[in-house]
Amino acid sequence: MKKQPKQAICKNCGAALAPNAKFCTACGAKNVKPVFTKWWFWVIVVIIFIAVVSNGSGNSNSDTNNSSTPAASTSAAISSSAASETLEPSDSDEDTNVPTEYKSALKKAESYSSLMHMSKAAIYDQLVSEYGEQFSEEAATYAMEHLEADWNANALAQAESYSETMHLSKAGIYDQLSSEYGGQFTAEEAQYAIDNIQADWNANALAQAESYQETMSMSPDAIYDQLISEYGGQFTAEEAQYAIDNLS
Repeated sequence: MKKQPKQAICKNCGAALAPNAKFCTACGAKNVKPVFTKWWFWVIVVIIFIAVVSNGSGNSNSDTNNSSTPAASTSAAISSSAASETLEPSDSDEDTNVPTEYKSALKKAESYSSLMHMSKAAIYDQLVSEYGEQFSEEAATYAMEHLEADWNANALAQAESYSETMHLSKAGIYDQLSSEYGGQFTAEEAQYAIDNIQADWNANALAQAESYQETMSMSPDAIYDQLISEYGGQFTAEEAQYAIDNLS
């Protein structure tokens, strides 16, 4: 027995529809099949599914690539840094390129500074002097540019030497330090020495007074005048009087 087709029902009003009817005779509504019954609907679904899967895979690969980027960047940075360090000259390479005369001048300059406590200007003059080391001006200039010295400390050391061995006054030491014929220190360096020296100026005046008396047989009045003279000892009046009062 042949199977009868299923009775179609209007989805709008529920009235029975004739087979293959496009409109409901009761309400006039279209007799439309559900969209999921269309073949093209499922084609679109499949295409969308494939696109979603492909996009997810692409993002995963992109994330993987991105996650490896910092490491790659770090590696590249390290390589670049290493290459840069390789290209930069080392201290030993630079030292190799310095002429022997320049290095000798620097050693001499270091010796004058550390042993004789000379000023910058005095060391330079000693290096180039025909009566001194006779280095070229270029070698001496290189030496002074690379010499590491505390000029204030050198000035103070010389000041202490002038006080202990020559018994100079405070003013006399300052003049000796700053003189172009003496220490050749700057005014600031000489003043630093005077401000920081520990000396007994009365004792220095007495030592000079005794020297004048013994070697030049000078009278007390003449000794006093010599001690306070700006062309002599440059002691203060009080220091000179102390010396006169304590001469034997």
